[in-house]
Amino acid sequence: MSNGQDYTKGFLLGAIVGGAVGAAVALLTAPKSGKELREDISNKSTEIYSKANNKWAETEQKVGHHVSTTVNEGRVKAQNIIDSAKKQANELLYAAESVLNEAKTKAGTAKESVQHKIEDVRTATKAGVETFKKEMNEAQN
Repeated sequence: MSNGQDYTKGFLLGAIVGGAVGAAVALLTAPKSGKELREDISNKSTEIYSKANNKWAETEQKVGHHVSTTVNEGRVKAQNIIDSAKKQANELLYAAESVLNEAKTKAGTAKESVQHKIEDVRTATKAGVETFKKEMNEAQN
């Protein structure tokens, strides 16, 4: 509870207790018969008890509303945090997929380049072997 609520609670309690004491003193000092005095005390105590119960119910309702509001605010904040975390996770996943796709593309390009170079070396080797065979045949003839 905040300090303002503590002061309000203390004030209400003081007012109720003070009212009860004042009513009891007023009844006890009034010139009435015993039966009338007992009835007055009973009526006043019932009235004070009823007022105290009403104040208690009112305070309980206010506190319940405050707790409910606080819980709902907490849920909203928690959901915002969860949504933010999901968004960041999706962004990271997208970035990772982009890097992976780029790596696959570069690997595919590198593979094609190596295959072309191997084919060029084969072609050059065949040409060199053919040339060597021709020269060997010419040298023997």
